[in-house]
Amino acid sequence: MAAGSGWGWRREPLNGAQSPYERLGRRMQDVTGDGGVLKEVIHAGAGDLVPQDASVLVKYSGYLEYMDKSFDTNCHRRIPRLMKLGEEITLLGMEVGLLTMKKGELARFLFTPSYAYGAMGCPPLIPPNATVLFEIELLDFLDSAESDRFFALTAASLILCRRPSSGDEQCQIDAAKLLVFLNLSFTYLKLERPVRALAYGEKALEIDKRNAKALFRCGQACLSLTEYEKARDFLVRAQKEQPFNHDINNELKKLASCYRDYLDKEKEMCCRMFAPLTSSPMGPELKNHPLQMKETVPELERNLSL
Repeated sequence: MAAGSGWGWRREPLNGAQSPYERLGRRMQDVTGDGGVLKEVIHAGAGDLVPQDASVLVKYSGYLEYMDKSFDTNCHRRIPRLMKLGEEITLLGMEVGLLTMKKGELARFLFTPSYAYGAMGCPPLIPPNATVLFEIELLDFLDSAESDRFFALTAASLILCRRPSSGDEQCQIDAAKLLVFLNLSFTYLKLERPVRALAYGEKALEIDKRNAKALFRCGQACLSLTEYEKARDFLVRAQKEQPFNHDINNELKKLASCYRDYLDKEKEMCCRMFAPLTSSPMGPELKNHPLQMKETVPELERNLSL
């Protein structure tokens, strides 16, 4: 039932009688301990409570006492906008109430003036010293790290899709795109997804082919993919741009070490493959066989060292 339904316009209670909000408040939970935020759960949710600094997806409607229609609602929207606590929710009572909710929960709250619109109200809609009722449904929420990633990717998508109106704006967009591509490449390296990291690093190089960070990211990605020649090419180019960069020089040392280990394993595998030939009796027909060990291994070593 919508709060205030059937109460008419600005009807005052009879002498000594409690107002509708007063009667409602008697059966509600005191969230803040001072009676400033009262709560009644209509439909219980599940999971964890909303954490501090989360971003929430909610439907809400706000009502004044003795008024049938809501003065504020977002229920007409098919998909509500994601809002970040502490930044985009200006009503203190709503923020306090949301921190007591779980995903899927529908609850009714009463906010006293100090948790709502204050002594002055918000003319012409909200009168002075008004206690207001809000019905809030928590559809979903993201914790702080998840919400920061969401808003960052949202901003990134806007930048990537934007079309310039002038040459100067094109330069600004390219600079923003470069930063986005570099950050995405770094993120995918941390997520151990080198193929995507390499793709975004190469997109960054399309904007600035001498960018040391982009070359470095591509080199790291290729090293993870064991594409040693490509890794060396990217890292040498990065070193040429920044000769004294410790991260680049250390990555080149890591590449050399990985490549030596790779060659050692290849040699060991070849030795194991041809070992039976050296231990088996050889007749005249095997002495000149093309796979005879004394001739084959040195040849393999020469090929592998190229």
